[in-house]
Amino acid sequence: MNQTVVEVKDLVKTYGSIRAVDGISISVARAEVFGMLGPNGAGKTTTVEIIEGLRTADSGTVTLLGMDVSRDIRAIKERIGVQSQHPALFPNLTVEESINFFRTLYKTCLPAADIITLARLEESRKVLYRNLSGGQQQRLSVALAFVNDPEVLFLDEPTTGLDPQARRAMWEVVENFHRTGKTVLLTTHYMEEAQRLCDRVAIMDHGKVIALDSPRRMIEEHIKESAIQFKMTNYPGDEVLAGLTGVTKAIREGDEVILYTSDIPAAISALLSLAAERSAALSELFVRQATLEDVFLKLTGKRIRD
Repeated sequence: MNQTVVEVKDLVKTYGSIRAVDGISISVARAEVFGMLGPNGAGKTTTVEIIEGLRTADSGTVTLLGMDVSRDIRAIKERIGVQSQHPALFPNLTVEESINFFRTLYKTCLPAADIITLARLEESRKVLYRNLSGGQQQRLSVALAFVNDPEVLFLDEPTTGLDPQARRAMWEVVENFHRTGKTVLLTTHYMEEAQRLCDRVAIMDHGKVIALDSPRRMIEEHIKESAIQFKMTNYPGDEVLAGLTGVTKAIREGDEVILYTSDIPAAISALLSLAAERSAALSELFVRQATLEDVFLKLTGKRIRD
């Protein structure tokens, strides 16, 4: 059985009348990639910052690497790596100089060359931070988080603002680090990111964990149907669509409609008949398997937006 490296019990944090973290309990196993998935304001960052020792909880307990975060934070900091959402780095230092500067802050460090390779920054090692692309700057901020060869790596929204290509490059950095047998705890609001990287995911909303499991098991538990997604003029209403043959649930989010069904041919046939009867135009219609997006939509009634 994998050893538990993060144990959070009944965590609460309030700001005035706002309950940012509302009784969260989670555990993270050694060598696991654990994701906290949810929209901005869900409480992800606050929870992670309490685990890292950067914020103090109102109540609850946090154990990290077998130590109490409220008492042993100095010892803990030598063994963890932290990448924040908004790192403040020196614009006139090169990639290599930045890494070497951060290496002076720890007793034990990885060689600078290994860090550069792990972050896929070999071609940028002599480039000033201010001249790096957004994706390269983000990879450097993550590289600095594993300067001290941490046992647990914390990544807070590591790919926010990156284009799809840069995002996938960052995923490879995380996967390379994980292959060394280390633990990763990350926050994200990207469904595809959580589904690709995470062994388990805690879906958060309004300061609470509303679901926790592996992405595959979570989808199997909550969504047993396929999804028919489309846009429709003269929208007849959720109840009408939910009553179509083969349809188990209908959800409209903005101008997109999703029908969940275990009988795709029957549902599509009924939908086309309804559209013809009501002179409603259908567009961008396609069928797909359920994803974490569907789980979140089912549990909260809304999508995560950037």
